[in-house]
Amino acid sequence: MTDVRITTPLTKLVGVRHPVVQTGMGWVAGPRLVTAAAEAGALGILASATMTVEELRRAVHEVKSRTDAPFGVNLRADAGDAAERVRIIIDEGVKVASFALAPSRELIARLKDAGVVVIPSIGARRHAEKVAAWGADAVVVQGGEGGGHTGNVATSVLLPQVVDAVDIPVVAAGGFRDGRGLVAALAYGAAGIAMGTRFLLTSDSTVPDQVKAKYLAATVKDITLTTKVDGLPHRMLRTELVDALERSGRAASLLRAVRHAAAFRRDSGMSWAQMVRDGLAMKQGKELTWSQVLLAANTPMLLKASMVEGRADLGVMASGQVAGLIDDLPSCAELVDRVMAEAHAALRALPVAA
Repeated sequence: MTDVRITTPLTKLVGVRHPVVQTGMGWVAGPRLVTAAAEAGALGILASATMTVEELRRAVHEVKSRTDAPFGVNLRADAGDAAERVRIIIDEGVKVASFALAPSRELIARLKDAGVVVIPSIGARRHAEKVAAWGADAVVVQGGEGGGHTGNVATSVLLPQVVDAVDIPVVAAGGFRDGRGLVAALAYGAAGIAMGTRFLLTSDSTVPDQVKAKYLAATVKDITLTTKVDGLPHRMLRTELVDALERSGRAASLLRAVRHAAAFRRDSGMSWAQMVRDGLAMKQGKELTWSQVLLAANTPMLLKASMVEGRADLGVMASGQVAGLIDDLPSCAELVDRVMAEAHAALRALPVAA
């Protein structure tokens, strides 16, 4: 484990050794990966959206039993059972609550009153300004290079906008894999970097080996952005299935979504009433049509097929563009050590004006 450190407002805020965050990827960021990331000195984030409430409780207990290092839980603020999940975070003394959608002012206050650090993920300057005004402790800013649901503004354009707009720590996401990226983010004014695809492609990740091999074989041109999975821009590896989804018509898409909604209801233990309530919240929060809300049921099940069951032919593989530059599977400890060593080497190599 490296002793090379860079202290930033992020490391001070959450108590980690290194300004690196492992993002809360559904079906991927479970106890094993989060524990390994936390032990490596990064901030590991459990993905709770694809867990039942009880699965989340067990996952938190498992991470706590394996490490004393700080870690976080990623939540959907619009989920019908969000209050139960927040109670677990508070009761179990979890250090960080992260959100893919902006939490309400009231939810931020509740978490902060309990001593939990609140870090929403955002994709636009105005969203960062809003959550900062509501009391968020930091924000993760994802540019368009990032995997999964993403925007169309590049990290190098979005990041400085947000850094200039808010006075809380900003964590850069989208396109990061190494120490040079960390130094670049710090130069823009960020307090650290968040990586999803790079942590997915580690030996500590539970993603099946045959799926990891698909990522490692991909070039930058093999990673695409599509709206055909759930009606929203979603970055993933281009496969025969994705090509078929691109060709499918509206009726076939909606029929597929209904089947996946039923499957996700069984997996999650949710009632149809709960799913409708979550759909209403999602529709309002993102201003989606009902067709898009229904299509959203595709995402968890298509991701599960690949990330859990290893069926790349039946599922999709969310991916940042940076996957096209990754060709190995280090452990989390090896990865974080490498990032920090590369960052220090890059800093030493910078030319200094006379």
